[in-house]
Amino acid sequence: MLKQIVSGTALIAAALSSSLVFALDDARSSIHITATIPTKQFHVLPRNPDFGKDEVMHYNPVTNSLSPLRQTFDVKNTDGSVHAYILGGQASLTNGTDAIPLLTRFNNVTLTEFPQEVVTDAASTPGTQADMLIMASTVPLESQVGQYTADFTVIFDAVPRP
Repeated sequence: MLKQIVSGTALIAAALSSSLVFALDDARSSIHITATIPTKQFHVLPRNPDFGKDEVMHYNPVTNSLSPLRQTFDVKNTDGSVHAYILGGQASLTNGTDAIPLLTRFNNVTLTEFPQEVVTDAASTPGTQADMLIMASTVPLESQVGQYTADFTVIFDAVPRP
């Protein structure tokens, strides 16, 4: 009888101590949430909310070219037109030494460092869609090999009607 009590107590102690060990080990999950709710008067939002976070221009060895990037945006300005420009001027893919210039077009307008109208007042007032197209403006040279990256910002301005 004593053996049964001792072995039962040992089993209970072993079970409790192992559950205490499991309680000391935990799992965690970091969660980061953002939400952007545009105004009803002005917004320029890509249809794909992940656009611009990790884009890839694929290299085609047959044509010696980089694939273009295309994204559709929803655009609205109830008080006028929409202008856009590239902050700091024309963007380039670079590996730190060499550069491959990029051509960025929004709604068929080539973007530069100067603001220019990309969506008219008549089109932006009810809201419209416009495509952004980003492509290499030159073919890579034979010496341009390795990992190339580009980081740039396009600014969209709500321009009030005169």
